[in-house]
Amino acid sequence: MAGGGQDPRGRRPRAVFGVGEEPDPRFTLANERTALAWVRTSLALVAAGLAAAVADGVVDTGGLLRVVALVSVVAAGYLAVSSVVRWGRTERAMRLRRPLPPPSGLAVVVVVVLGLAVTALLALR
Repeated sequence: MAGGGQDPRGRRPRAVFGVGEEPDPRFTLANERTALAWVRTSLALVAAGLAAAVADGVVDTGGLLRVVALVSVVAAGYLAVSSVVRWGRTERAMRLRRPLPPPSGLAVVVVVVLGLAVTALLALR
């Protein structure tokens, strides 16, 4: 990198691309694919939330499906934001040749999905 860590192509975000050295493109692309997979998962949670909201209008579950819908959509938003943050942290770590950050959002997503599954089962029994 020329000019003390500044990206000569002016890529953004500068907090990510303006530090360290360019890593092997395969690692950068793998990091991007991982972020996109999390975004696809968040889109699936939005779809599940919408489906639960529609089902709540058709099946009387005492509002449990409404809870599933709300939690699904909130979790989707969290996951989408967290995937971008994790992408940046991982890219930065690779550029600075530091250990990769732990998957902090993964545990949250697992707990939320497990809770959604249990709530949906209770609603549909």
